[in-house]
Amino acid sequence: MANCCFLLLLLLPVLHSQPAFSESSLKPRFHFDLTHVDATQNFTKFEMFRRGIERDKTRIQNFKKMTVNFEVRMPLVDQQGSYLMNLSFGTPPVSFSAIFDTGSDLIWTQCNPCLKCFGQPTPVYDPAQSSSFTNATRSTALCQALTNSSSSNGCEYSYGYGDGSFTIGYLAFETLTLGEANQQVSTPDIAFGCGIRNYVKGLTQGAGIVGFSRGPLSLLSQLHIRKFSYCLSPNGTGCLAFGSSSTSFDNTTNLAVKNTPLIQNPSNPSYYYLSLQGITVGQKFLPVPSSWFELNADGSGGMIIDSGTSITYITEDAFDVLKPVFTSQTNLPVINSASIGLDLCFELPSPNNSKLDVPDLIFHFEGLDLKLPVENYMVVNEEVGIVCLAMGAAGGLSIFGSMQHQNMLVLHDLKKKVISFIPTQCSRINY
Repeated sequence: MANCCFLLLLLLPVLHSQPAFSESSLKPRFHFDLTHVDATQNFTKFEMFRRGIERDKTRIQNFKKMTVNFEVRMPLVDQQGSYLMNLSFGTPPVSFSAIFDTGSDLIWTQCNPCLKCFGQPTPVYDPAQSSSFTNATRSTALCQALTNSSSSNGCEYSYGYGDGSFTIGYLAFETLTLGEANQQVSTPDIAFGCGIRNYVKGLTQGAGIVGFSRGPLSLLSQLHIRKFSYCLSPNGTGCLAFGSSSTSFDNTTNLAVKNTPLIQNPSNPSYYYLSLQGITVGQKFLPVPSSWFELNADGSGGMIIDSGTSITYITEDAFDVLKPVFTSQTNLPVINSASIGLDLCFELPSPNNSKLDVPDLIFHFEGLDLKLPVENYMVVNEEVGIVCLAMGAAGGLSIFGSMQHQNMLVLHDLKKKVISFIPTQCSRINY
């Protein structure tokens, strides 16, 4: 497992009812390892990629639904993301893995008595075995933050998705324990979803989701975290850490870090929106209006960054312009990619001509031009001799997916409302 981590800075809470870590309790630095949801299976890298594309289809539909119906907040449980992190609930603590997801805010896990649950590799959390478990009431502020909730005695919720995925349960409070054995930190009264009827398509290695969005139920909001970073490695591992670590972060990178604004959409305030102004392919700046990527006054459009979406999707009109420009600058035969699930694939060069000669790809965000490494936008399948552009077309909402920011330290500064991308070999990070 790579020794790397996400940086998170914490601010002490104002309200006594809100739990938080103290700065002193987080020294030495606090870190997690992340594991890709398919990393423990015997899949090739390309098979893992295709499975991610299939998950993206449903995830994009869920995002679209939330940006069309502005009177309903986004679902708090989304289709499975890409990376898992370890955490524990209860007293004594029960350990499990859950999806690290910047596209949702609810923390939830499967609970006993589990009336309909998917298989998981660790014991299902049992509230009856914990001395620190309490139910949330309907009047609880965080219960009222749930999108679909109802109650006669407590705070029940129910969420369903177009592909048949769902979770049904109730909101509760529990002691959350994070970190490795030698530096574990626990905090009481963390609100989480106790799911007793659940199905998430394809999820077998995890037991729930940890929301890292800006919503009130997320881990970030409940712990008053104002700065965090993550680094995802192409080999299926990743890392996250939080603590009083900003100084060592600056010393580690030793770079003049550029950033771009994090935009908040009043219609969907939980998502992390970026200000994409244009894209350059090779030497050609795509002739598309910047308005195609902008967040509109009615809450539609824009681009979000999402750890749970595998690749980047841009509006269909913009992709229709990008595709022929990219093809014209790639000296490889185009092949039919319908069965692969991608829009643009080429015949892989022969071993005697192994250099992959493709155009550069640069995303122009406000204040930041991000040139991607080739491995962050081209995916190779040597067995069948193809190489594909890891981008796709979507509806009105664009998404900057996890493959495009692999091997980058991605720093979210929620206080300054900016995000930075620092090229980094994630497997070599050692705080």
